[in-house]
Amino acid sequence: MDITVSDFTGQELELVAELLQQRYNKQITPELADSELKLDPVSDALTVCPTLYWSERGAHFVVCKIAQGRYKCQFFYADADQYGTGHDEYTDLRRCVLTLLRVQADHESQSVGVSSGATAIELANRSANDDYHGPLVI
Repeated sequence: MDITVSDFTGQELELVAELLQQRYNKQITPELADSELKLDPVSDALTVCPTLYWSERGAHFVVCKIAQGRYKCQFFYADADQYGTGHDEYTDLRRCVLTLLRVQADHESQSVGVSSGATAIELANRSANDDYHGPLVI
């Protein structure tokens, strides 16, 4: 069964560009690309998914649209150095991109020995709906 995933809409592209502007304080235009992903766990078939790619501060980011209103994301530094957010997929593009940026920023800080300052109690009391789980090696 061939699955066709629609391209990112103009609204989706504008949203991501706006979030990147807020994060980096400069205009960053994500590149449009395609990724082949295994979406069905019981099949070896790959699906071509529209993908947004950008690179900033030594990190590379991808956000893949896997269906209408469904997204996957990750960031990486090298092929063997890939990270996820702790969620397999998102149904909200804003939450997907913001969580991805937050996890990468924390990873960047941890890499240079800077802590976010959150205590174990604060982390334990976070809402179950909070998408932030720290950088997870993929």
